[in-house]
Parts: sequence; structure tokens; C-alpha cells
Amino acid sequence: MNGLDALLTAGAGLAAGAVNAVAGGGTLLAFPALLAAGLPAVTANITSSTGLVTGYAGGALGYRRELSGQLPRLRALAPAAILGGIVGAVILLVTPKDSFKTAVPFLVLIACLLLASQSKLSGVVARRRAAKAAALTSARTPGPTVATDAAPALAVGTAQPAGAGTATAPVGTAVAPAGPAVAAAGPSPGADRPVTWPTRIGVFVAGAYGSYFGAGLGVLLLAVMGILLVDDLQRTNALKTLLSFIVNAVGVVVFLVSAQVAWAYAGILVVTSAAGGVMGARAARLLPAVWLRRGVVILGLAVAVVLFVRDFA
Repeated sequence: MNGLDALLTAGAGLAAGAVNAVAGGGTLLAFPALLAAGLPAVTANITSSTGLVTGYAGGALGYRRELSGQLPRLRALAPAAILGGIVGAVILLVTPKDSFKTAVPFLVLIACLLLASQSKLSGVVARRRAAKAAALTSARTPGPTVATDAAPALAVGTAQPAGAGTATAPVGTAVAPAGPAVAAAGPSPGADRPVTWPTRIGVFVAGAYGSYFGAGLGVLLLAVMGILLVDDLQRTNALKTLLSFIVNAVGVVVFLVSAQVAWAYAGILVVTSAAGGVMGARAARLLPAVWLRRGVVILGLAVAVVLFVRDFA
């Protein structure tokens, strides 16, 4: 490894860690950098996954506030993420190197398509979340209120002044004060609902894809959980980041037995992607991800074109 390769790898690791925390698609930065350094495609993919695992850990650390209270979900979804990570890693190891090299440009294009469609997916997620939250809020809203803004709530059985103009509530119910609703801070309504099997299956499929070729893993996980779970987007993104870390970590454990990790490059990525992940998680709260995502998509398309020309010219 020469100094230029080391500098290129370090820059790619820092940017990839930040991008994975903010928008996803960090592999589209690290993988081409390793290819440019002269690593074979399979080795570059395995080394990228190994080196970027700390970036996901750094992102999860940066999101620790949003992860508060999500342990039940993590317990429900972690087994699917672990199993998906194992399956994807094994498929990569048994895939002939020439076949993987041929598939790489198409995988890059798929990752670009996922990233490019993230805004539309986010719109679908937002609309579905709003509809679910409204339905849950409506279901939990008690019957007609009898108190006015000027009067306190009256429990059933309490004497009321004559002519108060209030209706009688059914026996066994409490009468809530009327007035503007106060939004509760924290999770959205319905955030405590049990995790369904379709969500587990979606996390498994995303995990298998992410362990085989990491680019787009975060987008897939965010789409699955954003559509099938009801919660604040930042909390969903935090859970996505932690599950991405689990998928990558499990894949790395499997990859270690293959002896195909270029450790000099992986060591640089481990340090720089961790720093990038922490910075990216902080920036995600402040900056819109759309421009960063567009930049990654443009870079990914350029990489795909170069790979197509190199492999099929």
C-alpha cells in the first residue's frame, strides 16, 4: 500500500461512515476506493464490509438518545438481522469470483436505484405513518367530552350544578376536559405495538442483501421498518443504523474465516468510518440528506459506468 492509496482509503472511510449515518450508501464510496487501490472485487467487498462495521457502530452511538426505549423492538428484530447477515455472507463466499465481478456493476446500479428512490419511499413511509397514527389516536380517543374549556373534568357520580348544560356520561367512564390536544413528546402513537412477522421477514431479506453487498442496506431497512412500524422517523433511522451494524458485524465474523480481508485497508476504514459515523449521526439531526444522497447516487452511477466499460468493453 502506498501513501496515496492509504489517503484515498482514509477519506473514503470517513465519508462512508458519515453517509451511512445520514443517508445510507457508504459502500458506494468505500468499495470503489478499494477497487481503485487494486484490490480484487470480492476482496474489496469483504474488506469494505469489515472496515465499515465501526461506522455503523459510531452511528448507533450517535443515535443513542433516539434508541432509548426500543429494546423490545431490537430483541424482536435482531435474530432476523443476524440470520440474514449469515446467509448473505455465506452466499458471497460460495459465489465464484468471476461471477461476483460480473454482478458488481448491476449491484451498484441497484444500490443507486434504492438511494435515488429513498425520497419517494420516505414519502410513502410518512403518509402511512400519519394514517396509522391518526387511526390509533382516533381509536384511543374517549367518547364525547362533557367538560368545557372553562370547567374541570368531572368524574361520574359527582354532583353537577343544575343547568350546567353537560351530558351524562355512561357509568364507569371518566369525563375528560375539552380543549386543544397536547402532543406528547417521544414515540408516535402505536410505537409500542408488537413487531409483526412481515417486518421480521423484511429485515431478514435486507440483511442478506446487505451482507452480500452492503450498498443500500440502510435504505432497505428504513423502507421496511418505516412502512411496517409506526414511530418517529429519527427513531426508526436510529434502529435502522443499529440493525445495520448487527448485519455487518455478523457478516464480518463469517468473512474472517475466508482469509480474504485486506487488513491494512480494513484497519484504516475501521478508524475513519467510526469517526464519520458519529459525525454523520449528529449532522443527520441538522442537515437535509437529499443533497448528500444525490451526490452519492451520481458517484455510484459513474462507478457503475466505469465498471461496465472495464468488464464488458
